Amino acid sequence: MYHLLQEFVQEWQYEASSTQKILDALTDESLSQEVAPGHRTLGELAWHVVTSVHLMLSQAGLQFEGANGQEVPTSAKEIADSYRVTTENVVNAIKAQWNDETLKEVHDIFGGQMPTAILLGMMNTHQIHHRGQMTILMRQAGLKVPGVYGPSKEEWGA
Repeated sequence: MYHLLQEFVQEWQYEASSTQKILDALTDESLSQEVAPGHRTLGELAWHVVTSVHLMLSQAGLQFEGANGQEVPTSAKEIADSYRVTTENVVNAIKAQWNDETLKEVHDIFGGQMPTAILLGMMNTHQIHHRGQMTILMRQAGLKVPGVYGPSKEEWGA
């Protein structure tokens, strides 16, 4: 749990940059890759990661411009660019609108009571979780996976 907003911002910037590397490696063709019929495609997972930032944080009262919408773009670049803008806007909005005391505020998030500090932690683990799913689908789609917490298999071999 975060005790200072700066703790979240530092971790968010690292995790968001790691997610950005994954999104930047996607291709338009790879977006339709799915692990099995009826499961989310790579494009659907990527778009979910992008749009959930605004969906989740706006419930805690943070006001910022962020990607939203149900229709998944057919352009990998559009998905990656949307995430880039959304994450930049999040950091700017947090610095402008919140302070360390905001971390203690409790909000109704998807029908449950949650302190801001817990929500922020969930934001990071949420993207980490889906980033792992995306890397599997990327390999199935024949893409090179960028390293996140060290070199990927492809990078290690090089």
